[in-house]
Amino acid sequence: MVLPSPHSDQTEEKSAIAGTRSPARQTRALPGTRAHTLSMVAARAMKPAMPKTKAKTPSANIHAVVGSDEAEVKRVAAELAGNLTPPGAGEFGLDVIDGVADNAEQAATRIRSTIEALQTLPFFGSTKVVWLKNANFLGDDQKARSSAVQSALEELSELLDRGVGSEVTFLISATDVDKRRGFYKTLVKRAEVQVFDRLDSGRAGWEEEAGEIVRRHAKKRKLQFDDDALDLFTGVPPAKSKAVDKTPGHTPKTATPRVTVDLVRELVPLSRAGIIFELSNALAVRDLELALTLVRRLLDQGESAIGILLAAIVPTIRNLLLAKDLMERHRLQRPHSPFQFISAINRLPPKATEHLPRKKDGSINAYALGIAAQDADQFETDQLIDAMRACLEANLQLVTTQLDHELILTEVVVKLLGERTPVGRFCETPGV
Repeated sequence: MVLPSPHSDQTEEKSAIAGTRSPARQTRALPGTRAHTLSMVAARAMKPAMPKTKAKTPSANIHAVVGSDEAEVKRVAAELAGNLTPPGAGEFGLDVIDGVADNAEQAATRIRSTIEALQTLPFFGSTKVVWLKNANFLGDDQKARSSAVQSALEELSELLDRGVGSEVTFLISATDVDKRRGFYKTLVKRAEVQVFDRLDSGRAGWEEEAGEIVRRHAKKRKLQFDDDALDLFTGVPPAKSKAVDKTPGHTPKTATPRVTVDLVRELVPLSRAGIIFELSNALAVRDLELALTLVRRLLDQGESAIGILLAAIVPTIRNLLLAKDLMERHRLQRPHSPFQFISAINRLPPKATEHLPRKKDGSINAYALGIAAQDADQFETDQLIDAMRACLEANLQLVTTQLDHELILTEVVVKLLGERTPVGRFCETPGV
């Protein structure tokens, strides 16, 4: 999920530049189309980028769009190029220099082509935009560190420091940028800089940030997410989010401002990991029919039964058990949102949380526990312990017997979600 760019209120999306002037330079104005969809929110939210404007004394005619979110950098840069191009300027209004260079020599040539374009006045006394597009020589690789490239960038920096004149607007877009270099510091000082970095799902607290980004984009489009729909929506892994870009560019005519779980399922294609996330939710809310359907779907897609058990079922039961134990031992209230439970965990003494599962960076995986805490009151502690034992038994059966894998997983799910008898045993829900 991304924060809106300074031009996100304009709904025109500019198409790719066509037409060739030379292998490195293209010139053409950008056409546009209009699209407002839930899918756009998904694409930007699941590939979350965070624009930041940094400029001390920026020039109104120097712009930079950079960051690790390649798709968003390209989209915003194309939109900005279209907005900056003088109306009616035709093919002379936009001068594009291809910034994708194969080696240091080619990169230096592209930089000097940019300098030449900036120093060339537009035809007929009009104005023009010079766009150094998708520059791949601003990072920290061997090509970017070469003396030829650094020398050319110094020349470009000097030109930007002097100013490019009121007749020319300069735009540069790049994904891999070394912010320690002098050229980037020149951009920060002289340009209007927009930074779009991917949301790091390995960093503690990314879930809350992702949720806020989704809410912000939804509010702009007058949409209201149900809580469970937002959990499912932000649960789509960022690494898989590019698939959302292929969603049709319109919402159903029956769509309402309220976004439900069913609408998210309809409009947002779920990857394997997305289905596993939804299976975990189905287990937590005791939806037996949906849980069994998702298990069957994963098996039909070729997912191994042991993978389903260890990636979805075991972690869900474990988190429910841990959350239930914390709530009972420390008298924690059922949270209205995962973040309330995260705050409660953070207030506990270290000894009370030393047994909790950790992420790669060593921090507690508190968000998963917060989600589980919202539904833990639907389970008894001994019920969850029995379900963990059933998972162990299922694990052994999957690797040591020839029993049907779907049957083994079904038995585990039913033991967790089935009705309890007075003696504490489980029975399958009627009709399933």
